[in-house]
Amino acid sequence: MKPIQLPLGVRLRDDATFANYYPGANAAALGYVERLCGEDAGWTESLIYLWGGEGVGRSHLLQAACLRFEQRGEPAVYLPLHDVVQHGPDLLDNLEQCELVCLDDLDAVAGHREWEEALFHLFNRLRDAGRRLLLAADRAPRELGVALPDLQSRLTLALVFQLQALSDEDKLRALQLRASRRGLHLTDEVGRFILTRGARSMSALFELLERLDQASLQAQRRLTIPFLKETLGW
Repeated sequence: MKPIQLPLGVRLRDDATFANYYPGANAAALGYVERLCGEDAGWTESLIYLWGGEGVGRSHLLQAACLRFEQRGEPAVYLPLHDVVQHGPDLLDNLEQCELVCLDDLDAVAGHREWEEALFHLFNRLRDAGRRLLLAADRAPRELGVALPDLQSRLTLALVFQLQALSDEDKLRALQLRASRRGLHLTDEVGRFILTRGARSMSALFELLERLDQASLQAQRRLTIPFLKETLGW
């Protein structure tokens, strides 16, 4: 077999771990993805499809799964299809060498005949090899616009989970979880202040938290509302 060659620039985020994921209403999806990363399961439990809008944690869970495999020394691959679609469907060749394949942004290639055919054959190779496949898209499988009936049929075999956006209270807890893992203490008062003044997406909130973490270390100060106003110009 040819070695797997992936385009440069595809990197896993170090902070995309299961421990860093606050599930909110998505506890069942988290549980099944973690199960997929455990002992060998049947094909139906080794094929999971996650969907939902921006910021619900689809990419986080896929990358966390890859990190779990890599930590065990098992080959895994994460492909954000939206970012690599220009490289063509040959990217999918030989991926059955990996124990886990995570394909993000499936919607980016739906309706493209060559990609759909390559995906169909990859499904079959992974199944025959007893590998695991984790998929994510911004919409449900039936709404994906897949033209190839055989591929649509394969998607119906997946365990499908719609990821829900976090409530404001869940966002607060998610921020506090991420802060605690950075060694920061984020009070409810300060967390709610961030939520009322900052961006709404979790990725933007986490970026803000990272900025505050660095500023707090440099100034040797706790996270307080006056410190936030001073640091962020609020």
